[in-house]
Amino acid sequence: MNDEDYEQAVAIHYEALYAFGYSLAGNEHDASELSQETYCRLLTKGSQLRDTSKVKSWLFTTLYRVFLGWKDRRARLPHFEISSVEGELPVITPAHVDVLENDAIRDSLLELEEHYRMPLMLFYLNDHSYEEIAEILDVPIGTVMSRLSRAKGLLRERLVARSIGVERESKILPFKQKSNSAS
Repeated sequence: MNDEDYEQAVAIHYEALYAFGYSLAGNEHDASELSQETYCRLLTKGSQLRDTSKVKSWLFTTLYRVFLGWKDRRARLPHFEISSVEGELPVITPAHVDVLENDAIRDSLLELEEHYRMPLMLFYLNDHSYEEIAEILDVPIGTVMSRLSRAKGLLRERLVARSIGVERESKILPFKQKSNSAS
């Protein structure tokens, strides 16, 4: 269907199509949406219409099918005003949010490789100094600082990934060292 045929179909059939949509939906907003969706489909699938003289029946059939799709979707997924179901919703307290956040942090922390996780836990959870961590792990202080920096970055990446629902193939991502890096 070319642009001229499309414009002609809109000019000739819009009012009757809108009236049909209104008779199905019962309101102006939905009738308008049904008409627009029908004409959108004509734009995208109009090339499948072999005989342009049958565009009127194609439009009405398409609008009716769109309406049935909406009706089916509404039956499967009913809309409720929040105020009408408020009593059925679980109460979410700040303590619940804290538990969820703590679980996410704990799980993300446990996903880190041990040589990154240990300095992070010793520094932030056990309040050890860089010197104490270097002594505990038997590594140079520069390595402790480097691993802490890298561990914070990895933990941040994992927490961001969790917050946007990104799944990774492997939960533990190995750190690829550069050939000239000594950490």
